[in-house]
Amino acid sequence: MKKHIELLGILHLVYAGIGLMLAMFLFALLTTTGYISHDDLAMRILTLVALVISGLLTVCSVPGIVGGIGLLKMRSWARPLVLIVGCFHLLSIPFGTALGVYTLWVLLNDETRNLLA
Repeated sequence: MKKHIELLGILHLVYAGIGLMLAMFLFALLTTTGYISHDDLAMRILTLVALVISGLLTVCSVPGIVGGIGLLKMRSWARPLVLIVGCFHLLSIPFGTALGVYTLWVLLNDETRNLLA
């Protein structure tokens, strides 16, 4: 199970990293679009929308990064954190669901409980 825990940590880091990259891309796209429009109201609205969306994506990605690092270092606190993150990933079809199911399978295993105790 140790290999599965390491793989799970890497997968959570990659998934959260993709979320952070998406946040940066959307922020850049929306603010640039507002700037290009040369409309002051559109610029302000798109900047606000960019801040909200990229902020939410960042806030949702940070626990996955912290939990993934914790799993790679075999920390006991990482198990409940990643279990919660994995449950939220179940709602994100199809890749998040697959990651969530794998997370539950790995972290609810008795051997994993002993390794991360």
